[in-house]
Amino acid sequence: MTEQKTQKVETSLMHKGRKTIWHLQQMKNKGEKIVMVGPGNLDPLFSAWAEAAGVDIIRFVAPGENAIERSANLQSHVRQVRKMAPNAHFNIVCETFTVADNKSALETTTKLMADQADSILIMGITNDKLQFLSDNHVPIFGHVGALSGWQTGNIGGYKRIAKTADEAFKVYRTAYEYQECGMKGMTIELVPAEVAQTISEKLTVPVVGVAAGAPCDGSEMVVWDLLGIVPAATVHAKQYAQLPQIAIQAYGEFINDVKTGAYPQPEHGFSMDAEEFAKFKDMVDADVH
Repeated sequence: MTEQKTQKVETSLMHKGRKTIWHLQQMKNKGEKIVMVGPGNLDPLFSAWAEAAGVDIIRFVAPGENAIERSANLQSHVRQVRKMAPNAHFNIVCETFTVADNKSALETTTKLMADQADSILIMGITNDKLQFLSDNHVPIFGHVGALSGWQTGNIGGYKRIAKTADEAFKVYRTAYEYQECGMKGMTIELVPAEVAQTISEKLTVPVVGVAAGAPCDGSEMVVWDLLGIVPAATVHAKQYAQLPQIAIQAYGEFINDVKTGAYPQPEHGFSMDAEEFAKFKDMVDADVH
């Protein structure tokens, strides 16, 4: 009687290798820097590469020409990217109108969590809504400092803020109140380096810097800047590659090889048995359509 091997069947979408809010908190507690990237609508493949390199958090939105399309695509998009990056922490950005009240906020966020998000970003979330979601076990990894999107109109556009002590203290109080209302971590954007670092040291939850120029508990950068996809990186960014130039060179070499006959070569394919090929040729030559 042959011995049958038992196949392991995963019964849970969560597994030990996946980074959760708990893991991020442990990193803060141990003084380990958190690395975060935003694929910027290049999500599936670029997320897979980021995870392969060891990135901790990937923050993204869904593709779409407008907010309604992005929100409609978000759940399926999270599932698609998760197939490519099974272990990274996914911080998913919700469109504000999808979380307008507590009921819709709980419905939207719990659906995303069920579809393998790890935490949620609601830009400019209010303390009462944050507390409600926290009480219902939705992990919010939020944002303080300069708000991205239409909210930037309140400060005159997307620009550096908190240059005075009073303004900096407002950012700190927002961050502190967020923590006390249940926020599990946050990014801090476009505030002076000293302010960002002080807030990260004062709070017990992870604080990741974005264009902050401070170590904080880690840093975030979008791939457009990190990989040199944009012609010139923004002031805060550091380009680690020139991906367009690499791609253009590769395309050019491929074009040249095809046009000169250098590609393909015999090793790029396989051959038929000579006898069978002779039969095939006879059949083709005899065919009168």
